[in-house]
Amino acid sequence: MKHTPIRTCIVCRKARDKSELVRVVRTPDGSVVLDETGKAAGRGAYVCADGECMSTAIKKRALNRAFKTQLDKSIYDGLEAAYASIKTNG
Repeated sequence: MKHTPIRTCIVCRKARDKSELVRVVRTPDGSVVLDETGKAAGRGAYVCADGECMSTAIKKRALNRAFKTQLDKSIYDGLEAAYASIKTNG
């Protein structure tokens, strides 16, 4: 039987299969992006793939705590737009 990685959502704190979550990455150069592959280099944080947890993470700025740094509003706006495009495309 193949091992399925389990990760925890930073918003609701529920442990789920990695495939049910969206990975947000702070890359070594300092930018924050959505990681569609799940393998990008950098510090990762996981958020449930449903829109509820992602909108809560943006509203409460949960990624500041996860990445231990203050992120600009423009980064959150970019993540929100990227997440919306992923949800509409796939």
